[in-house]
Amino acid sequence: MTTALITHNDCVLHEISPGHPESPQRIGAILDQLKKENLYDYLTHFDAPLADPSAAESCHPKSFIESIVSSSPESGRVQLDADTAMNPHSLNAALRGMGAGILGTDKVIAEEVANAFCVIRPPGHHAEKDRAMGFCFFGNIAIAARHALNKHGLKRVAIVDFDVHHGNGTEDIVDGDKNILFCSSFQHPFYPGGYRPNVAGQRVNVPLAAGTGSEEFRHEILEHWMPALTKFKPEMIFISAGFDAHIEDPLAELALSDNDFVWITQQLMSVADEHADGRIVSMLEGGYSLPALARSATAHVRELMRL
Repeated sequence: MTTALITHNDCVLHEISPGHPESPQRIGAILDQLKKENLYDYLTHFDAPLADPSAAESCHPKSFIESIVSSSPESGRVQLDADTAMNPHSLNAALRGMGAGILGTDKVIAEEVANAFCVIRPPGHHAEKDRAMGFCFFGNIAIAARHALNKHGLKRVAIVDFDVHHGNGTEDIVDGDKNILFCSSFQHPFYPGGYRPNVAGQRVNVPLAAGTGSEEFRHEILEHWMPALTKFKPEMIFISAGFDAHIEDPLAELALSDNDFVWITQQLMSVADEHADGRIVSMLEGGYSLPALARSATAHVRELMRL
């Protein structure tokens, strides 16, 4: 089986503001690198479908969803918080992102593809139950995970988040859900602020000091994530794939390399192979140095393809 690549041009049309680091060019940088490394044509391609807003109700109150839909402007921009805004294309982009995760989940569970990488934006892991923030509107990864539980009858899924910023939105959405194990590594202290205490079988937060590099990062993952994942035995793994912990990233201060994203992908695939029939859906989150993002995301995909 092949790896699915799920994306849509609507995700390129969303723009927070001219020159904003969460830029439309991020998608093109990844796709261009996949082509440069002769991987693009060996992927199975799907257009991300336009999800119905009601698909978010597994993770967000209906009133919040309606507020996002009604905020969509016909022209110009609407500011949702200090660093999150919508243009006339943003709502469709957010619905495509949600749809990508749902489609990827369906295709992987149906064994039509081995795994999936969703090249989407806006990202999703900062969107809390009733609050858009941090460039994010809806909790894409949590929605995909709940889809696996509610639609496909899985009993245990894991969400793993190696973005440099803590996945506060995912944490807020899945808090108390014993069917989801949430593992997150992130720079701390840093945006978006605090994090909730670890809970056995539910939450494994791994804060990392500014300047943390490969050796300490790998030690912390092996010490904290891997035992929790092995004990939980997830039937599917969902990855919030942020590549902004890279040493070249302008918005953060961790010091990971391309090879660290290869390594973490290998670790997660080993868990998926042992407990989840290899089932993985990975969704793009952060990464703001275009060259580092392109190389790291492509390295991630290469591992998913088992090359």
